[in-house]
Amino acid sequence: MSERTIALVTGANKGIGQEIAVGLGALGWSVGVGARDDRRREAAVEHLRAAGVDAFGVALDVTDDASVSAAARFIEERAGRLDVLVNNAGISGEMPQEPTRIDPATIRTVVETNVIGVVRVTNAMLPLLRRSASPRIVNMSSSLGSLTRQSGTAAEANAGPVIAAYAPSKTFLNAVTLQYARELSGTNILINMACPGYVATDLNGFHGVRTPEQGAAIAIELATLPDDGPTGTFFEDAGVVPW
Repeated sequence: MSERTIALVTGANKGIGQEIAVGLGALGWSVGVGARDDRRREAAVEHLRAAGVDAFGVALDVTDDASVSAAARFIEERAGRLDVLVNNAGISGEMPQEPTRIDPATIRTVVETNVIGVVRVTNAMLPLLRRSASPRIVNMSSSLGSLTRQSGTAAEANAGPVIAAYAPSKTFLNAVTLQYARELSGTNILINMACPGYVATDLNGFHGVRTPEQGAAIAIELATLPDDGPTGTFFEDAGVVPW
């Protein structure tokens, strides 16, 4: 069993996920690069290793039961446990997404990755996380998932576009994360949500105003919480995000 802290980051072959892997690797951790595309995954591993990260590839399609089960077996055989899981993989879905125009299949596809995929991966990795002395789960959410901000009742509200698949998928993810926190209350597993801000990635056509490195910072902070840290809470760089 490895003595290094072992982390798995889903969707870590690019963007925010890759920067999360860089940041965790800089702590001396061994970081699994979860990605479904073989070529992109191996390219990311090479990039991370060149930056001094102890990185390893994990073939992982969060929408596929067999792929997720195989990933859990791989990590068990390699490390014997998992200390940190960052559920970063996500999609925005096809346009249009105004609720009067959206194809219901788009909602189903987005939820399958952004919510059900998180549940699938988390449940597969929980037996390995339970072997850790200080297990942490970070679910990458979005301020677009805040009902308070979407309704415009917060003074700092930034509702963003009308987008009936992606934004509600993050609201759903937040709600599911809270249920995990309730069930896992009394254990040493801390699970929280992270909003990276409006980051320039292919998810938004690189229109964001923050860098992937900036977006990764809150996830790294939540991945390294002390044992008495919060759980079931929604964070961004500035603090707690209103529900």
